[in-house]
Amino acid sequence: MKQVRFPFLDLSDVNRNYIEELHNAAIRVIDSGRYIGGVEVKLFEESLATACQASHAIGVSTGLDALRLILSAWVEMGKLKKNDGVIVPANTFIASVLAIVHAGLRPVFVDPDPETFCISASGIDQACETDSGIKAVMPVHLYGNVAWNQEIRRTITDRELLVIEDTAQAIGAVSTEQGLFGSAHAGALGHAAAFSFYPTKNIGALGDAGAIVTHDTELATTVRQLANYGSDRRYHNIYAGFNCRLDPIQAAMIRAKLPDTLAANSRRFARVVAYENEIRHPLVIRPRISPNVTDQVWHQYVIRVVDNHRDELQQHLADNGVETDIHYPIPPHRQPCFSYLPKQHLPISDQLASEVLSLPVSDTTSVADAAEIARIINRFNP
Repeated sequence: MKQVRFPFLDLSDVNRNYIEELHNAAIRVIDSGRYIGGVEVKLFEESLATACQASHAIGVSTGLDALRLILSAWVEMGKLKKNDGVIVPANTFIASVLAIVHAGLRPVFVDPDPETFCISASGIDQACETDSGIKAVMPVHLYGNVAWNQEIRRTITDRELLVIEDTAQAIGAVSTEQGLFGSAHAGALGHAAAFSFYPTKNIGALGDAGAIVTHDTELATTVRQLANYGSDRRYHNIYAGFNCRLDPIQAAMIRAKLPDTLAANSRRFARVVAYENEIRHPLVIRPRISPNVTDQVWHQYVIRVVDNHRDELQQHLADNGVETDIHYPIPPHRQPCFSYLPKQHLPISDQLASEVLSLPVSDTTSVADAAEIARIINRFNP
């Protein structure tokens, strides 16, 4: 009898939901003859800004470039200077940290809250108490949870920190606490935010793509210039900039999917409910459904497997046809490229790296599949 497979993610299957819209978008761009900039990028930017309740959105090449451009723009604007400290959770994807380093700034790692996987107000406070050179903080909305609440907002305001949200995994999430400028939407809570539309994201392009969202007109102008070779007009370069523009073909693809953001996130939540109802294994800690989020986004459904049984459970699932992933097995502070940074004791991040296991949660997985995966977990006998 052929074994049933439970793939972690099948992008061709996910994109089948949008196939007509994607085909029409591609034809529209091809027929336009405009393959850099143009109306498709403009319409995408307007749609994203409206969705976030923010003043500006700027399409760029990747999520990493979005983070890097924001920080580089603040340096050019004089809001940050080289080697200023930027607080970043130590359990994030490496792109968050690369952006800080690429901008000539200094990453200051903090341990996350082990229940939410996100940065905490106490972590920000403790870092600032020991490092007077900290000028900014990067709340990472990891796995789709929102790194924002009343205590974080109060701490950031009291410390007068610049806030750059890493919203790569949280499109559509809404906090119960308003941001600094009135919007409660992830991506518009702080001074600026970076989005990723990498194909595996909840709303993904068909290639690399990213965006910057901000309420700040000066910042929006500066990042546009930096992303286009540092030019304020043709052949006139006021910054030593980059080529980080968003392709119209990807803008059109993302815009075709954007209207489905709420529904797509709701479909993921249906899988989460199945896991919540069915997983009962004593070695498994289910992720917390945050009380600080009106609309929680499940980019990943990440369990913790305690007592050093994560790898065994992953193998048990693989033996039963279930594909899983680990986000992330080696935290940034332990990566070879950052070995030059001062050593820090970050026990929570190290522990999470040894315990986390991501289960299938996308449109590739049905609700019935999620319930069956939970039952397979419950049969695990180490």
